[in-house]
Amino acid sequence: MTRILPGILAMAAVVVASNILVQFLILDGLLTWGAFTYPIAFLVTDVMNRVYGAGPARRVVFAGFVVGIVCSLIGSQIMLEFGPAVALRVAIGSGVAFLTAQLVDVALFQRLRGGRWWRAPLVSSLVGSTVDTALFFTIAFAGFLSFGAMADEQIAWAQGPAPFMLVGPEAPLWLTLAVADWGVKLAVALVALVPFRLITGRILATPA
Repeated sequence: MTRILPGILAMAAVVVASNILVQFLILDGLLTWGAFTYPIAFLVTDVMNRVYGAGPARRVVFAGFVVGIVCSLIGSQIMLEFGPAVALRVAIGSGVAFLTAQLVDVALFQRLRGGRWWRAPLVSSLVGSTVDTALFFTIAFAGFLSFGAMADEQIAWAQGPAPFMLVGPEAPLWLTLAVADWGVKLAVALVALVPFRLITGRILATPA
């Protein structure tokens, strides 16, 4: 456990920071600052996987999942003008998406780890990010799902029509938010290859 403690602390920091920064909107509400910190979770998972293997990487993921649940519970008790800071559907979507996407990332990385150094982290992060975005925004905001009248009312703002990506034809707002978020995740996955290479190289070069 001691050897993966830095990974657990890093994952916890990413989850906590993202839960805080998601409250701050940018680009006319198209994104939040949390969109830029959350994808770093995939970097943490991939570093742990490369250095210590799939088992320890999964333990880091589960630690992050627990921290995320705690953040959601706290957020659900903070009341804002239009309801709790973390709505029920958002909390469920966040937990399901995080755990599923991170475990997919671990599994893909493990399958591809024998190839070129960049292949496993890039492919696993891209696929994991796509799974994360699809699950989160569908569970949290899609109109064809219902979690009860009160839960649905809390996220009704995301189901209203809005110009797609601010300039296109009208579509449910959550679709625009999903595509914008997905684009940031893909960009971060590419940029994260640099710190991945540097961090893993340094750790693996250090005598045990």
